[in-house]
Amino acid sequence: MILLIDAHVLVWWLAGDPTLTADARSALADPANEVIVSAATIWELAIKRSKGKIRLDADLTAVVDAAGFASLPVTSADTEAAAELPPHHQDPFDRMLVAQAHRLGAVLVSRDLAFDAYGVDILRG
Repeated sequence: MILLIDAHVLVWWLAGDPTLTADARSALADPANEVIVSAATIWELAIKRSKGKIRLDADLTAVVDAAGFASLPVTSADTEAAAELPPHHQDPFDRMLVAQAHRLGAVLVSRDLAFDAYGVDILRG
């Protein structure tokens, strides 16, 4: 199974935060699953870090690689697909995750209920 993880799930995973559900922890740790982090998620977290909204001391790209997660670039097709989504959710980073999840047939790992309106498979994080 391909798991595309939302920003808060990545932060919780890296911190070993018990807020992350047992089901999500188990799925992320399962070597049979491919865990992917979108470049949009790294961008979102880097922006939040630069604004002081979140404290992340590590190089995010290096941390994602060290965790054994794959990095997913944002393609031109992804940007067009995200722009064409119905306006259920205004967050551009989350809209990108929806577009990428659709393209890859991925399960989106998130606690954000706004994703439900887009018809993507969700694993609650």
